[in-house]
Amino acid sequence: MIATSSTSIAHPTSAPLTHVPSSSPAAQSPAQVNGFAALGLRDPILRAIVTEGYTTPTPIQVQSIPFVMQGRDLLGCAQTGTGKTAAFALPLLHRMSEPGQTRRRGPRVLALVPTRELAVQIAESFGVYGRNLSIKCTVVFGGVSQGAQVAALRRGVDVLVATPGRLLDLMSQGCVPLEDVETLVLDEADRMLDMGFIDPIRRIISKLPSKRQNLLFSATMPPPIATLADQILRNPAKVSVAPVATTVDTVSQWVLFVRQSDKRALLREVLRDPALTRAIVFTRTKAGANRVTRDLEASGVSAEAIHGNKSQNARQKALGAFRDGQVRVLVATDIAARGIDVDGISHVINFELPNEPESYVHRIGRTARAGASGVALSFCDAAEKTYLRDIERLTRSRISVVENHPYIANSNEATPIPERQQRGGGRSGGNGRGHFRSRR
Repeated sequence: MIATSSTSIAHPTSAPLTHVPSSSPAAQSPAQVNGFAALGLRDPILRAIVTEGYTTPTPIQVQSIPFVMQGRDLLGCAQTGTGKTAAFALPLLHRMSEPGQTRRRGPRVLALVPTRELAVQIAESFGVYGRNLSIKCTVVFGGVSQGAQVAALRRGVDVLVATPGRLLDLMSQGCVPLEDVETLVLDEADRMLDMGFIDPIRRIISKLPSKRQNLLFSATMPPPIATLADQILRNPAKVSVAPVATTVDTVSQWVLFVRQSDKRALLREVLRDPALTRAIVFTRTKAGANRVTRDLEASGVSAEAIHGNKSQNARQKALGAFRDGQVRVLVATDIAARGIDVDGISHVINFELPNEPESYVHRIGRTARAGASGVALSFCDAAEKTYLRDIERLTRSRISVVENHPYIANSNEATPIPERQQRGGGRSGGNGRGHFRSRR
């Protein structure tokens, strides 16, 4: 068995919000939520924050909320798990709930996101933070019947969270009035670029009022996203909580060189360690995700697959089971990498390295959330060594090598990278046991 035990340390920039139990003295009244109260948020929103047990805004929230409340355009560069959703949801709810506001037919806020899961989670966040306000939020995405979504739009909404494809479909049917949009939010803009949504986004933007607030958030800033930002943002405030394409410091990163044919056996070996309490395994293809899931189930490991071929109901059911602890392992493709917001993920395992190095940053950002730390394990065969070099070049760091594990490839099949500066806090070499431990 390969040891992968977890421990914990606090990390102020990795948590979406700093949480205290609702019975804590710090959670007794809005006046005591010093961090959020100092930002000038309205009392009904502060009460909702107290109910959730949050006390201290994260850096992206501290930097972004005042600008958004002022109506400024904003360009935010931040990794996943830093609290980006609250950074725009809280101040937008504040603005929409100011006295003198009139109900309008169409949405006042339009948030475009790349995946169905992320759309659902952002809509839920608006609902949680706005529970004490008379603000309606709905979500539209593909993969399900549009009937309920159209009905919600006809009843009137204040906040619309949407994936670009379904939104364009509904726009073509005349179901989405966009003339009242005051704020456009583009979240996970780089992922939307990866998924080919930039042209659809431009088509949607062309139908919006020219006078509006624009907020763009992205974990990385590739040239096409920088160009889009230049085109739609007007004198934006720029906020960043980490350098572009960096990885969270509290993620202990390791690479295991292995033959492709031995990867499933290595995965089973790794999962023998009970320290992997809740793990996400990433594959490059949908078929690969299904194969890995079947193999794990056959070996007695509870696992579910989530990818684009799954129905929305199946994806939400799998996420719910994973979040509730009914399923220990979630096997996912990159399309789901940004849409999984689950606390307590101890390990991310790259069964296959992504061919786009930015995806590595997004994948391992699923762990080390909410102030904890985590472990990222990457299985690398000979054909993937180029991908590994690209990842290390992008992140400007070296990943520690486990040089002795039960399925290590020989030098002709996957030559380990020479000893060098490493991430992950472990030394290169040894027997592979206890080297890739997160610190909890």
